[in-house]
Amino acid sequence: MDTNTLETNQINEAGLTEEDARNVRIREIERSIIKKFRKPVWRRFTKAINEYELIKDGDKIAVCISGGKDSMLMAKLFQELARHGKKNFEVVFLVMNPGYNEANYQLILENSRTLGIPITVFQSEIFDVVAGEESSPCYLCARMRRGYLYSRAKELGCNKIALGHHYDDVIETILMGMLYGAQIQTMMPKLHSTNFEGMELIRPMYLIREEDIIHWANYNGLRFLRCACRFTEQCADEETDKSSKRAEVKELIHNLAQKDPVIEFNIFKSVENVNVNTVVAYKKDGVKHHFLETYDEI
Repeated sequence: MDTNTLETNQINEAGLTEEDARNVRIREIERSIIKKFRKPVWRRFTKAINEYELIKDGDKIAVCISGGKDSMLMAKLFQELARHGKKNFEVVFLVMNPGYNEANYQLILENSRTLGIPITVFQSEIFDVVAGEESSPCYLCARMRRGYLYSRAKELGCNKIALGHHYDDVIETILMGMLYGAQIQTMMPKLHSTNFEGMELIRPMYLIREEDIIHWANYNGLRFLRCACRFTEQCADEETDKSSKRAEVKELIHNLAQKDPVIEFNIFKSVENVNVNTVVAYKKDGVKHHFLETYDEI
C-alpha cells in the first residue's frame, strides 16, 4: 500500500473532511519547521533577517514564489515569522506565471494549497518574448522576470521583494565570478533597486544550506518544480542541468568539500575578509581604482 492510500485510509477512519485533513497536513508541515528543522532552517532564517537587517517596521514584502523548493519554504518561513516573531510587517505571496506549461502551473497551485499559502497570481508573456532570443535567453528571462516582479510588487504597495536564494547559491556565485567572470563579487543579502525607486530586494534564505531545504521537502513528502523553463523542460525531473556553468561549479565545490568541509564556509567568508591593501585594483560605484594611485603616499 502506498503512502497516499495509507493517508487516505487514516483520514477516512478518523472521520475527517478533506478540508480538515488539509489543515492537519499544513500544521504538521509548519510544526516540522519549528521543531525538527529549527536549527538548520528556522534559526538561520531569523539570523539572516537580524544580521542583515532585512525587515523594518512598516515593510510590505512581496514574497516571490517561483514554484521551487526554495521559494515555497521561504513563504512558509514568512508565515511562521509573522506567527511567532516579528509582527511589524505585511506580506504578499506573489506568483508570476511567465508561461508555464499547464502541468507545472497546476503543481504550483496544488503545493500552495497543500502548504496553506494564499498566493496572488499574475500573468506575463516572458517565455513567448524570450523564445525569439538566440544569444542569451536565460539572461534576458532573468532580467525580465525581476522587472515584472518589482513592477507588480510596487503596484500592490510593497517596498521590498524577497527571493529564495540560499547559502549554496551565494558560494557558487562567488566562485563563478572568479572562474568565469574574472571578478570578485558576491550575491548580496539585500539591494536597493536601481530601476524602481524606493524598492529593495532581500534574500532571507541567505544562510540556509540547500541540503537542509531538500531534507525538509523530503521529510514532508513534498514535490516541487525543479526546472520550469519552457526551453529546458527536460531537466524538470533531473537534479541539475548538467550543461550549466553553475552546475559545474556546484559539483566542484561539492568535491572540494568532500576533502575539507571548511572550504564552503571559507568561500562564503572570503568576501567579508577582503584586505584592500593587498588588492591590485577594485571598483567602487562603477569607478575603477588602482593600487598605484596611493602607493607612494606615506
